[in-house]
Amino acid sequence: MKTTIVTYFKHLGFTILILLLILIPIGISEGAQLSYGHDPLSLNLDGEGPYAFFKNDSMITVKYIKGDKEHGFYLNEKEYPIHDTIPSEIYFPLDATSFNVSIRPNFESPKSIYNDSNKILAISDIESGFKTFRDFLIKNNVIDTTLNWTFGKNHLVLLGDFVDRGFSTTQVLWFIYKLEQEAKIQGGKVHFILGNHELKNMYGDYQAASLKYTFVASMIGKTQADLYSKNSVLGKWLSSKNVIESINGNIFVHGGLHPKIVDLDMSIPQINSYIRSTYYHAPYPKIHKDEKELLISSKTGVSWYRGYFKDDLSQEEIEQPLKKFQAQAVIVGHTLQFRVASFYENKVYGIDVKHPKDYHKNWPSYDSEGLLISNNEYFRVTADGKIKKL
Repeated sequence: MKTTIVTYFKHLGFTILILLLILIPIGISEGAQLSYGHDPLSLNLDGEGPYAFFKNDSMITVKYIKGDKEHGFYLNEKEYPIHDTIPSEIYFPLDATSFNVSIRPNFESPKSIYNDSNKILAISDIESGFKTFRDFLIKNNVIDTTLNWTFGKNHLVLLGDFVDRGFSTTQVLWFIYKLEQEAKIQGGKVHFILGNHELKNMYGDYQAASLKYTFVASMIGKTQADLYSKNSVLGKWLSSKNVIESINGNIFVHGGLHPKIVDLDMSIPQINSYIRSTYYHAPYPKIHKDEKELLISSKTGVSWYRGYFKDDLSQEEIEQPLKKFQAQAVIVGHTLQFRVASFYENKVYGIDVKHPKDYHKNWPSYDSEGLLISNNEYFRVTADGKIKKL
């Protein structure tokens, strides 16, 4: 009897081991990770902000959260004339650093098409990871160690999903805002192309947002819907952004181009204009079909489409949309890759990778990557600044 029991548990243990050896690689291939070592500083709200809102046509209210859980929280609140340049400080609790930004709440939608000979560095899906984002830009000579723009007249493309799934959404957005201003002074350009998670935050889907921001909204006397509403400075800024751009013959879009986009008689600027008009409305199928639903659908929309990696597309289905927009390649985020890589005879570049998290560790661990385009050549760039031709 004893021998039978021992034999049973040996077989059980062996079976479990075999299953683990099979399931762990499958899980890793699907992007699964084990999180551990959570840092409690993620919920340090002392100095959280600024949260800026339009009080009326002439004044802006700027709010910071002060205090802590033990002694209680309070608001530091101040009003400014709308035409003033508002000096602001953004604090990052993890390493007790900060940076300054000047809030200028007048926004115009950027161009959709750019043609020059300057370099392009693209990164996507940072998901509220300020430290990861900051350190990647430092190592790749986009900014210096004091967080100032050093990329000259070149292009920095931020390919969507810089919000949600993390604790530093506010820091990340204000950092992009700051870099936009500095790049412009030097003749460079920051292209913040919205992903589906930026859109979700604008139309009120917060399932992927950290619970932290539910409490932040409450503390500043708002709801989560207010944080990126048209009445907030960050919301108004986000609502001015594009979802697709052509830069030096390359299409940059978070999700991708569905093959049927060739049937739409719309240019890239027209696509951006139409989708901007829908930013604060969740997509849903309508009784009376409109061909433009293709652009905003959560399956086929340019910020949502995963067909390059999930569907069995022909080379022609890849190339026809590129021909329509006179482009040589499309660069996308949204769908996770092991590393930045090219597909479909170098017509598609996938740049969404697993980035390190600011406030906890993961196993297996990954490093950030991006895509560099220089002299019509494509390179994978890593978190330590190394470059490898694709």
